Amino acid sequence: MCLAIPGKIMQLSEVSGIKMAEVNFGGAIRQICVEWVPEAKVGDYVLAHVGTALTIMDEQSALKSLATFQQMARHLDEETLNL
Repeated sequence: MCLAIPGKIMQLSEVSGIKMAEVNFGGAIRQICVEWVPEAKVGDYVLAHVGTALTIMDEQSALKSLATFQQMARHLDEETLNL
């Protein structure tokens, strides 16, 4: 099973001929490859897996997914405290 995370493109660049982006994943900023989505632009949300953007997604879906991940993290934290 694979897990892809939505993130917002903050900046675009090129590294050794590869299109890259600085992406905000709910507060964690990472450099990822956006070569497979050449139409991606600053402000777009992308779905990323293993440092590569797989697709562009709409903001509403991205924010909903991020909220679900945050809810899951809170739940796991609560379970850990109860051990």
